[in-house]
Amino acid sequence: MPPETVDLLVNARWVLPVVPENALYSDCSLVVNQGRIVGLMPSAEARRRFHSRHTVDLDNHVLMPGLVNAHAHLAMSLFRGYADDLPLDVWLEQHIWPAEARWVGEEFCRTGAELAMAEMLRSGTTCFADMYFFPDQVAELAREHGLRCQLAFPILNFATAWARDGDDYIHKGLKVRDNFKDDELIRFAFGPHAPYTVDDRYLEKVVTYANELDTGVQIHLHETQAEVDDALSSTGQRPIERLHRLGLLTANTQCVHMSALTDSDIELLVDSRAHVIHCPRSNLKLGNGFCPTHWLLDKGVNVALGTDGAASNNSLDLFSEMQFAALLAKGQSGDPAVLDSHQALRMATLNGARALGMEDTIGSLEPGKAADMIAVDLSHLPQQPLYNPLSQLVYTHVCHRVSHAWIAGEQKVDNFELSGFEEHELAAKARQWRDRIGQDRATI
Repeated sequence: MPPETVDLLVNARWVLPVVPENALYSDCSLVVNQGRIVGLMPSAEARRRFHSRHTVDLDNHVLMPGLVNAHAHLAMSLFRGYADDLPLDVWLEQHIWPAEARWVGEEFCRTGAELAMAEMLRSGTTCFADMYFFPDQVAELAREHGLRCQLAFPILNFATAWARDGDDYIHKGLKVRDNFKDDELIRFAFGPHAPYTVDDRYLEKVVTYANELDTGVQIHLHETQAEVDDALSSTGQRPIERLHRLGLLTANTQCVHMSALTDSDIELLVDSRAHVIHCPRSNLKLGNGFCPTHWLLDKGVNVALGTDGAASNNSLDLFSEMQFAALLAKGQSGDPAVLDSHQALRMATLNGARALGMEDTIGSLEPGKAADMIAVDLSHLPQQPLYNPLSQLVYTHVCHRVSHAWIAGEQKVDNFELSGFEEHELAAKARQWRDRIGQDRATI
């Protein structure tokens, strides 16, 4: 019987499929055709069974699912380093919100989002969730570059450069959703900013629309203890209790941060099957506290990873989020065995896909799923000697060792070369924005 012809054969020293759990295969090949994974098998068998139009040999690499950054604010990359070492309320109210009022528009969001997309692809992220203004600009860029994403259009009580009030945010967001509804790589979600910035009347509308459309809702929740204390003082309810009362806490809800939790809060998460998006480095940088990931995981809550925006991180490196998540869980629990490297990698892949409602499509290297995958070169000096590839992925700095990336079988990074982006031009645009914002700031 002649070999079957397929589009792509990737031969790798190691393959981390994520499913089955805790599996790591040596000297295996991933077979891809028409953007989908056809099979995963020993390389000798793959060479015998398949003829490929394109073959990639990865002699010193781990082939693994592309990373899923489950929460980010892409355009805020242009505010990277703009306001550091400040508490959340001061950072937001005295620096970020005034800067956004002054600078945010279509051009700002387009340049900042493209800068973030390039950074994420270079560091292994093949799917991202964005929550920011002018989502139409981000959607256009995602379509242009062939990127997979969830765009949570923001909803707030107050006016910004994009919308006037909660109704206007919802109307404009749904219009963008309609314009891109036929794009298989782009999904939309509702993005009410936080319980303290969105009134019940708008949250109730989100509940109605989200139920009708069976779509996700992403919201900043329990980001600080002060947020919880203020809510208790003004409403007599914890923020998560308020969302539960309104019907907003469901299996489609993506709760970002969750750094101030009680046992009763966790039970609400368990009962509702809501997801938690953990952003460890942003939480630490803003002094917001610690998400109790190990307790959440023990209770069966799905916990994914996000970077938050580069304005509060200051990078979009999801490998570093894995490391911080694992170390924080060990430090919080006093148990070095909790949140091991397999669990950390699962949080950054399959758990992220599950939180975004994409687990049937991405997050693991299984037949039938989309060929969203990356290769990490472990031959570099800081990864030597190599006893355990997973340990090197999580506990050494490997974001700059992502040599290859594919989305739906389309190559986006080839031997460390990023395709489709004019990087020098993009860097020049970022410097122009720095000069404009910096000069304006100096005159205040």
